Amino acid sequence: MKAQRWDIFCKVIDNFGDIGVCWRLARQLAREHHIQPRLWVDDLKVAAKLLPSHGMGLDRQTIEGVEIREWLKTENVFEDETPAEVVIEAFACELPSVYVRQMQASKPVWINLEYLSAEAWIHNFHARPSTHPATGLQKTCFFPGFTAHTGGLLREQGIATARARFNPMKFWETLGITPKPKALKVSLFCYPHAPIGELLAAMSQGSKSVHCFVPNTSILPEVAKHFGRKTLKLGETVNKGALNLTVLPFLSQNSYDELLWACDLNFVRGEDSWIRALWAAKPFVWQTYKQEEGLHLTKLQAFLDIYEPDSALSTFNQAWLVGGINQPQWEALITHLPTCQKYAQKQTHEFEKLTDLAANLVSFAKNQV
Repeated sequence: MKAQRWDIFCKVIDNFGDIGVCWRLARQLAREHHIQPRLWVDDLKVAAKLLPSHGMGLDRQTIEGVEIREWLKTENVFEDETPAEVVIEAFACELPSVYVRQMQASKPVWINLEYLSAEAWIHNFHARPSTHPATGLQKTCFFPGFTAHTGGLLREQGIATARARFNPMKFWETLGITPKPKALKVSLFCYPHAPIGELLAAMSQGSKSVHCFVPNTSILPEVAKHFGRKTLKLGETVNKGALNLTVLPFLSQNSYDELLWACDLNFVRGEDSWIRALWAAKPFVWQTYKQEEGLHLTKLQAFLDIYEPDSALSTFNQAWLVGGINQPQWEALITHLPTCQKYAQKQTHEFEKLTDLAANLVSFAKNQV
């Protein structure tokens, strides 16, 4: 039986979040569902940091069963392309008009994959079809979420087993790092406008030793300011008070997963690292992508309400998002961290019971054909 073809279109907006989700989804569809995905990406430079063995300068290549294609600004590249049986428009990225016109002949299953949310209103709009005004084609909104009434969460098979077998000592050895003994291990991945200085100051002045690990991203200049520096070098470890901080290289998705598993507390942002932090079964602080009219605050609160309401972690996360971190909040968080750890494990196990996003997408597509 010939494998079904899927086209996934991704515009890189939130740096690694959009392409991170799309690459994981495409790879899972190929591995677990024997689908032939084409992943169309508009920024291969960003994508190349996440895609193993990606060869820059190639507009077409296959990696782990996924055909990676460059989404060029000139739409005539799509004139010779036949639309796949299933077309995913990731995060309302708007498909090329030439491609949409060609879809009129084959009438594929057309899915608008939305951003993950815990907000209750998505239950009313998940899997709801609409008619494209120009072509008459049907497009369905698909909302990932945390209940059985949504599209579920992006989760590959075997992740719980891999997490259980993970050896943190080998991971640190691979990176050439020896974490400070008995220190709280913290990973930091956030947007540059986060209150980074306040967080590092609280860690430095705190009652507990902290070893913070920062991948090489756009926040390094803000991190360096705390140590009176303009920049920090890869692999460098700096110290101030109770805080030791090590700069990591940019990590592959698999290595970043292991970093989350190896740390006691993780700071994450956007969508891809958020869901990976959930599967790490460790306490985490999430920075949502900033939206107009404070919608990102609503999105955070909806998640906290189902994940860990009325806790020190919840209070700290709210303060982190609005830009105000102080010493008492940090002390409260690390004091309650053992309780947060137990709750994180419980919640992860509960969410693992849901059918995953890829399986739900495949099931939905089959029912439309």
